[in-house]
Amino acid sequence: MTSELLRKTVVPVANETDATTTCNELESVIEEHANVVTVVHVIEKTAGYMDKAPLEARQEQAERIFSIVEERFADGPRIRRELRYGTDVVDEILAAAADVDATAIGFVTRPRSRLRRLLFRSDAYRLITESERPLVVFSRRESDDDPKHT
Repeated sequence: MTSELLRKTVVPVANETDATTTCNELESVIEEHANVVTVVHVIEKTAGYMDKAPLEARQEQAERIFSIVEERFADGPRIRRELRYGTDVVDEILAAAADVDATAIGFVTRPRSRLRRLLFRSDAYRLITESERPLVVFSRRESDDDPKHT
């Protein structure tokens, strides 16, 4: 069951730190079960307002994000890049999953990350209810020396 569920996984990644954390947590599960991992990075456009950063800088950040994941999984599975632009991150994640016919959308819980904030607001409900694919949450490994887990 797990191998079929993760066969073509879409993984949203927000920034370089998020890419490293995601790779750390997904390494054992993804390498074992996935054939293709589509890494989705959304450059969020702000309707009617200036964007947060110049487009070129945000595209360079996306390149760094993709490179981190590709280097980590150089020996498999196949990594597919999906750079999306939009005003709604959830819509873009769902569209990316539909475009690649993903078997699941997987992510790692991240304290104080944009995705975690997204999932603990009304957008979480949207992602869960609007997705035609299963959502797989890979929990962060807890460490005895990690003060957040004491």
